[in-house]
Amino acid sequence: MSEAFDGGGRLPAAFMSPGTSSFTEFLGSVAPELLPGRGELPQGAVPQEMTPDATTIVALTFPGGVVLAGDRRATSGNVIANRDMDKLFRTDEFSAVAIAGAAGIGIELAKLFQVELEHYEKMEGRSLSLEGKANKLATMVRGNLGMAMQGFVVVPLLVGFDEARGKGRIFSYDPVGGRYEEHRFHSIGSGSVYARGALKKLFTEDLSQEDAVLAAVQALYDAADDDAATGGPDVHRKIFPLVDVITADGHRRLPAEDVERVATSVVEARAERPDGPTAPLR
Repeated sequence: MSEAFDGGGRLPAAFMSPGTSSFTEFLGSVAPELLPGRGELPQGAVPQEMTPDATTIVALTFPGGVVLAGDRRATSGNVIANRDMDKLFRTDEFSAVAIAGAAGIGIELAKLFQVELEHYEKMEGRSLSLEGKANKLATMVRGNLGMAMQGFVVVPLLVGFDEARGKGRIFSYDPVGGRYEEHRFHSIGSGSVYARGALKKLFTEDLSQEDAVLAAVQALYDAADDDAATGGPDVHRKIFPLVDVITADGHRRLPAEDVERVATSVVEARAERPDGPTAPLR
C-alpha cells in the first residue's frame, strides 16, 4: 500500500477523485493484493490442521424481524482451535453476516463487506437496499473462488430487515458465489443438518422474538449434540452462543447475561429430556 504514495508522502489522484461507490472496486484498482483471494495460492492440498474452520450458524425469521445465532467453536481437523470465536458481524444498521468455513478468510471477507457498505453510504448518501447487499456479497464470495478451489472455502449467511418489505430476510451462498433467498429459517456449517432439523420442528409463523431466540439456541444445542465440531453451551467457562436480532429498530447484539439465561434453561431442560422439545403431530 505504501507504493500508492508519491515521493512527497501525498496521496495519488485516485484517492482524491470521487471514483466508484464500490470500495472493493476501488481497492482492486489501487491495491488488488489486499483483496481476499488475491494472494499467492498454496501449492497442492492444504492440511486441515492449517485451516481453522468456523462451524454452525442458524437464522430464523419472526414477525417483525430476524434472529441470527452462532456457536463459538473453531476447529483445526480434530482439534479445538478456539472456544470463544465471534462468527457474527454487524454490517450496518439493518443487516448482519455470519461465516462458516475457513475462519481467517471469512473474517477478512466480513470486515471488507462492512467497509463496502459504509463506503457506498458515504458516496451515495443512502444505504444500499437489502437486495443490493445480498448481490454485493455474492460478488465478493465469487472473488474468493481461487482460494476455495485450494480448500479455503468460506460460506457466509446474510440476514437483514428489509425496510421496503417490512420483514426479516435470509440469504445463503454457495462457494462459487451463488445467492439464494431462504424462507423462514436456515443453517450453515458442519452442524447445519442437525440444526436445520431442530428448526424444522420448532419453527412456527407466529414466533415471538423471545421464542425465536430460544429456538435458535435449541437448534445450536442439537447441532452440538451430534456434530463434534460445533460447540455447545459451556456453563463452566461461561461461553454461550452469540445472538443478534434485527428489527425495524435496527441491529442489536443480545446481552451476554440474557443469552446465558436462555442457554442455561435449555441445558437444565435437557437433563429431563435429552433430545429436546418435540413438535405436536397435529
